[in-house]
Amino acid sequence: MCRFLAYRGDAILLEALVAAPDHSLIDQSRHAREARTTTNGDGFGLGWYGERVEPGLYREVHPAWSDENLRSICAQVRSRLFFAHVRASTGTATSRANCHPFAAGPFMFMHNGQVGGWAAVRRRVEALIPDALYCHRQGTTDSEAILLAAMADGLKADPVGAIGRTLARVHALMRAAGITEALRFTAALTDGARVWAFRWASDNQPATLYWRAQGANLILVSEPIDSDGGGWQAVPEGAVLTAEPGEPVLTAPLALAA
Repeated sequence: MCRFLAYRGDAILLEALVAAPDHSLIDQSRHAREARTTTNGDGFGLGWYGERVEPGLYREVHPAWSDENLRSICAQVRSRLFFAHVRASTGTATSRANCHPFAAGPFMFMHNGQVGGWAAVRRRVEALIPDALYCHRQGTTDSEAILLAAMADGLKADPVGAIGRTLARVHALMRAAGITEALRFTAALTDGARVWAFRWASDNQPATLYWRAQGANLILVSEPIDSDGGGWQAVPEGAVLTAEPGEPVLTAPLALAA
């Protein structure tokens, strides 16, 4: 499974979280401690907000630990909101288009999980994406398909509701196809100001997700980036975390209703 990190708060250099900590995301790309696979070498990606409404992206197919450009960019780019992701593929090709995070307009999204039996249900899930949004479909992952399907179901007006409805529809398609593998959805979503994090699985075995807030600064991680693990709280299973500017971080059950 993949590992990821999200940050929102005072503008900082990306390296402060992506590269510098003793169990940084780059370290986790080789030595994950709380994942089913310890190595996440099927590409990586960064996404950050700067002067524009849309996020900037840097994605590459090399393992994070072997790309010198990644460390250079992290040492120079400062942002108030950024995502970083190291990928362990669940079956789709290793390509830039399949590396997270994904962006569409102001939204940015990354996922750690799976649509079980993706090859058997892919066409049915992609049918949830209307033609007007299908032009944003660049890769072949289940993750990108879920984002675009949720955008078609009102993501801009109701992000949490759109994700819940989309997951319900995808799970129904899986059941109709006779797929018994799990749908697992640990993910982060932002519109450039607000941040949402989801931890849900149809088999009640979602991937790990932790958060820590220090004043207005919020960090979300697949696993703690420091050895002592101090101050981290687990996002509850079956829950969504919501972080609105100027408001306390909230967690609530994620409702799935088609």
